[in-house]
Amino acid sequence: MNNFVFHNPTKIIFGKGTISEIGKEIKNVAIKKVLLLYGGGSIKKNGVYDTVVESLKDNGIEWVEVSGVVPNPVLSKVHEGVEIAKEENVGAILAVGGGSVIDSGKAIAAGFYYDGDIWDAYIEKYTITKALPLFVVLTLSATGSEMNGNSVITNEKTKQKFAVRGAVYPTVSIIDPSAQFSLPKAQVVYGAVDIITHVLENYFDHTKDTEIQDRISESLVRTVMNNTEKILQNPTDYEARAQFAWCGTLALNGLTAAGKSGGDWASHRIEHSLSALYGIAHGAGLAIISPAWMKYVYKEYLEKFVRFAEKIFGIIEGNDEEKVLKGIESLKEWYKKIGAPVSLKDANIPKEDIEKIVENVCMLKLPLGNIKKLYKDDIREILKIAAD
Repeated sequence: MNNFVFHNPTKIIFGKGTISEIGKEIKNVAIKKVLLLYGGGSIKKNGVYDTVVESLKDNGIEWVEVSGVVPNPVLSKVHEGVEIAKEENVGAILAVGGGSVIDSGKAIAAGFYYDGDIWDAYIEKYTITKALPLFVVLTLSATGSEMNGNSVITNEKTKQKFAVRGAVYPTVSIIDPSAQFSLPKAQVVYGAVDIITHVLENYFDHTKDTEIQDRISESLVRTVMNNTEKILQNPTDYEARAQFAWCGTLALNGLTAAGKSGGDWASHRIEHSLSALYGIAHGAGLAIISPAWMKYVYKEYLEKFVRFAEKIFGIIEGNDEEKVLKGIESLKEWYKKIGAPVSLKDANIPKEDIEKIVENVCMLKLPLGNIKKLYKDDIREILKIAAD
């Protein structure tokens, strides 16, 4: 295990009926006006919006609204939010939604103090050093953005989907699993894939002697799989929702990465091109790319992939390579079982587009990855594996 510093400044308030506490939390830090950011309006159907607004009113907090944040959040909406936040001189951002809303909120919070285009931070021309406080009411568990400093934004003009990491952490995040009862099945499915992939990105890391991190990671994956199936059977199963939601937060709050060497993240980097080019859900793209990446790189760290197969899927028969391939296939089969695509074909992305996807991925700095350093030819081969 490597030396590490673990510091996560986000306060989590978790459980039934906790959304009404958001106004008090904002008032506690003497903020009097916020920008209320949300997506397509589902929070007005499930009662979350009303609860949030009532809490703001009860605590004397003024607000202005920016709505319409889309999945795979776009830069133009961030620009709109920054402009309004500056015009209204808000004291904080209140993001009510899932990862797309929270990631946009982080970009707006940072953009408030930057005279240029905050996209500069995503293309590494600017380092974020100051941001407005960010408060979160989570309505979709997937990205873990409620307890990390990461943000992913798509520049719709250039078709680039880039990230900043460790820059803007929420001050307070409220997680009421019951707010997720009405989510469509697809969002549960893609949330599960996203959570599992976050865990595996840090799990497949060359650092030796990380037993506690590995055991936590394996537990998270198995718990997500178990409770995803329960939720798909009964969307209002609170305990299953609670387990799922907390796994989503723990998957990417730094816990499983502590003492490691940064994880791999090649699957995420390649997937970003799929969602940037085709608008597919991030989790859908990960279900396609992650198993293909595993199949391409497993020989670089055979012992860890054997452990993956044994500990997560209980595969104990066969030689090491047979175990690994069965483990990868088991992951794909589970993704198919819950309704995720597992090939470019499943997502209606033609094999003939592989070169276009490769070129988009290569707009990022190469090489990608940690387990195996990936260059242009490697990325092309992974996409070929993912094609059918």
